Amino acid sequence: MPTGQADMMVNGKEKDMTTEQENRKVSEKDLHTIYLAGGCFWGMEAYVKRLPGVSSTDVGYANGNTENPTYEEVCHNNTGHVETVKVVYDTSRISTDMLLDGFFKVVDPISVNRQGNDRGCQYRSGIYYVDEADKTVAEAAVTRLQKKYKSMIATEVLPLDNFYMAEEYHQDYLDKNPGGYCHINLNEADEFAKECGPGPNDVAALIKTEDYPAPSDAELKEKLTDIQYRVTQKGDTERPYANDYADNFEKGIYVDIVTGEPLFSSADKFESGCGWPSFSKPVVDEVVKENQDSSFNMLRTEVRSRAGDSHLGHVFNDGPEESGGLRYCINSASIRFIPYDRLEAEGYGFLKSIFN
Repeated sequence: MPTGQADMMVNGKEKDMTTEQENRKVSEKDLHTIYLAGGCFWGMEAYVKRLPGVSSTDVGYANGNTENPTYEEVCHNNTGHVETVKVVYDTSRISTDMLLDGFFKVVDPISVNRQGNDRGCQYRSGIYYVDEADKTVAEAAVTRLQKKYKSMIATEVLPLDNFYMAEEYHQDYLDKNPGGYCHINLNEADEFAKECGPGPNDVAALIKTEDYPAPSDAELKEKLTDIQYRVTQKGDTERPYANDYADNFEKGIYVDIVTGEPLFSSADKFESGCGWPSFSKPVVDEVVKENQDSSFNMLRTEVRSRAGDSHLGHVFNDGPEESGGLRYCINSASIRFIPYDRLEAEGYGFLKSIFN
């Protein structure tokens, strides 16, 4: 399938990643690509870039009958090309179905060869897929949409036959020209993001501090054993080896014994030989806090839970290099283990995705 110039290159230079892609470590296995057309690609790209989970965009000319067309040729010659946005998105943040819902939020699906003030076959609306599974998703989205209109939906759903990158000045046009022409209300992207909420695998967003309130001290004295109370509330340390989880490698998660907030996963647990449970990282960085600890004439980094402010243990830089080089040395008395097959029953089913 010809795609014109290299997909992520513009005039030989790699396009800048979006802010979201820079700020999140996006797993390659979660990245997916689809091509969307909805009028002038300046506005469509600016809108799509604002949707949650979108990792990168490029604009170009798709499904025409000429090779390497120019903008002038697409506008004035009968090339058959449509102004299109290549969308690479993180399926752990936004599903294809949800992305198309966002697309249709700003597209007039019953207009033929027209969007807003833009007229011509290059401004027709369309969904062009490279993954056959997306055909089913797109057709289902169109079928749902059809129920809202008496006129037939004009948005075409077709395989991508070809895609040629548009000239460099078209890429991220409205970023370069903030006052430039745009047929789309870009505020719709913010509204859509609110409607979406966190993605199905967005663990950091799904673990909310307010869901794990800390009990009172009196309640803790009733709830916790003596060693659990001394470790979590007084900063004590349990004996190595003589604890519940140092040798436990069953699949599941470890939660704060005080609040139940998820902290660590068996997927990140390793045998360190120190006699305490050791993890290469928390389930997400946000669930733990780190403080300098100079007790016992040592300079260490203490690890505490976010919601409960429980003392958990310490973090050291002698962990497995292939996993980031850290070792979270955690007291068994500060955590509770929940087996994988009990996650749903105990209200942690949303964390199953971290084992994929």
